[in-house]
Amino acid sequence: MSNAVPHDVSFNFVPRAYRPAKPRTFGVTEIRAPYYATFGTRHLQDVFDVAGQWVDGIKWAGGSFSLVPTEQVRAFSDIAHENDAYVSSGGWIETVLRYGDDAVDQYLKEAKEVGFDVIEISTGFIMLTTSGLERLVEKVVKAGLKAKPELGIQIGSGGDSSEAELAAESTKDVGDLIDRGKRALDAGASIIMIESEGITENVGEWNTGAAASIINGLGLENVMFEAADGPVFEWYIKNYGNEVNLFVDHSQILQLEGLRQNVWGNKSTWGRVINPAP
Repeated sequence: MSNAVPHDVSFNFVPRAYRPAKPRTFGVTEIRAPYYATFGTRHLQDVFDVAGQWVDGIKWAGGSFSLVPTEQVRAFSDIAHENDAYVSSGGWIETVLRYGDDAVDQYLKEAKEVGFDVIEISTGFIMLTTSGLERLVEKVVKAGLKAKPELGIQIGSGGDSSEAELAAESTKDVGDLIDRGKRALDAGASIIMIESEGITENVGEWNTGAAASIINGLGLENVMFEAADGPVFEWYIKNYGNEVNLFVDHSQILQLEGLRQNVWGNKSTWGRVINPAP
C-alpha cells in the first residue's frame, strides 16, 4: 500500500491506494445524470460538494436532456465544469440518426451550445456499419467534441429491455466489438464505452471472458465499462485494479471510491486493493 493521500479528505492519516488528482486519464468515474432518478441542480451541487474530487464526468442517459429546459441542461454543464468534470450525452444518437444528416448536425451544434464535451455514439438498437461508425466519430470530432462510441455484444441493448427480451435476440462476436473499437479509436474516438448488457447485465451468468477479451484487445485505458451495480464494479476492481474506467449511478460514487482507495470492501476485496504511488 502506498502512503498516497488525497489532497482534501478527513482522516487522511490512513494511507490509501494511489489515486491521481483530476483531470484523470485512468481510473475515471463517470456518473449518471437524471434518468432513473430525477434530480436537479441543487442535488447535483450537493453531489459535487461531497464527492466532486472522485467524479470525472456526468452522462445524460437515454436522451433525458431532451425532456429538460435548455437553461437547466446548461446549468448542469456549468456545475460539472466548475468541478473539473466533463459532460457527456448518453445513448440518443440512434434516435437522431433516423431523421437524417441535418438532424445530426443540429444535434451536435446544440450539444456544444448547452455545454456538452463528449458525444456518446450508441449502437445497441441500430445496425450501424463499422465504416458508418467511423464517419460518425470523425463528424463528432470535427464539430469540436469528443467521441465516445458505445459498443456491446447484445443486440437490442442500451434501453430498458428485459432479460427475456434480450435472450430472444442473438449476441454478437466479441472479436467484432474489438475490431470496431480499434477502428473507432483510429478514427479519433477518445474512449470506448462498453455496454453491460450481455456481459454483466440481463444475463443468467456473467460473460467475464468477454470483458477480459475487450480489455486485452483494446487496452484498459481505452475502455470504460458500464457497472451501475455494486457486485459488478467490485468485480472489475477486484480483477483489474483501481485504474479501470467505470460508469456508475450517482448514488454509488463513495461506495466505488472506497473500493478504489482500499478504504473498505467485502470479504473478497477488503484490504486487498493496492496501487503504489509513482
